Amino acid sequence: MTTAPGGSDLTRGYIIALVSAVVLSTTAVFIRHLTVAYNMPPLVLAFWRDAFVALTLLLVLGVVRPALLRAGRRYLSYLILYGLTLAIFNTLWTYSVSLVGAAIGTVLVYCSAAFTALLGWWLLKERLDGVKLLAVALCLAGCAAVSGVLDPTSWHANVLGVITGTLSGLCYSIYSLMGRSASQRGLNPWTTVLYTFGSAALFLLLFNLLPGVLWPGNETGAGDLFWLGNATAGWVILFVLAAGPTVIGFGLYNVSLGYLPASVANLIVTSEPVFTAVIAFFLLGERLTGMQLAGSLMILGGVLFLRVQEGRSARQTS
Repeated sequence: MTTAPGGSDLTRGYIIALVSAVVLSTTAVFIRHLTVAYNMPPLVLAFWRDAFVALTLLLVLGVVRPALLRAGRRYLSYLILYGLTLAIFNTLWTYSVSLVGAAIGTVLVYCSAAFTALLGWWLLKERLDGVKLLAVALCLAGCAAVSGVLDPTSWHANVLGVITGTLSGLCYSIYSLMGRSASQRGLNPWTTVLYTFGSAALFLLLFNLLPGVLWPGNETGAGDLFWLGNATAGWVILFVLAAGPTVIGFGLYNVSLGYLPASVANLIVTSEPVFTAVIAFFLLGERLTGMQLAGSLMILGGVLFLRVQEGRSARQTS
């Protein structure tokens, strides 16, 4: 059974997870720009994103903390499986953003809040009480309002995008649970990110070599790995996406899993769609309706409600 974190750990975990959400909220905007402005195939984009993340961490950790480059042989098979989960998640989510836009694509992935709460209770014995279920319900309702799935026509407009986004949410929940498990095994979160993104890049390279098998109708192949060609600005944007918000966002998220149960950390990061929607409004011209604004408040309200109740539980335990 997992023990409840103390008040200071809760506060630290919430802050780290919230900062992670703010940083990660910019990734969908970068992805949307690359897929629209450069017509970059999502599978190729996902490969380079993960490859640049691994390269960035390899260089930074090699200079700052060389000891973190070693994970230990007994963890390699686990980290490779973790990387496969990340590769599938990145593929599904990148396709989702390219199909339905930055705001909706980011919202759909956070149906993972419900998956993580249930799977965390089942697999990691994390607490699942009425407070957490209410927070999950608020966040899911907010996600539904922001994504526009309450409008029946939205399901017919882009069914593939909705399905892909939902499946990416399931993969994200598995990713979160594996991150929590990695923390319990004593793995450093930055080492975990390095190995998972490195192995995910290798899997995505394989996915690009066999695109028709994994994604019917996708005509890209090995020759399209250098899709951006001599478009220097595109390569810069792609590298900034990986070395900046992806490294920092996923790194901080993995750090937060050392302080919080996976279900709590995942619920906190459901606030990311709110930040993504705001950024998408200013940079991409994606407009939010009154329903979407109300949904954003529901997501933030669910996270705030959970924090207050978790704080009370921690004080009572003390």
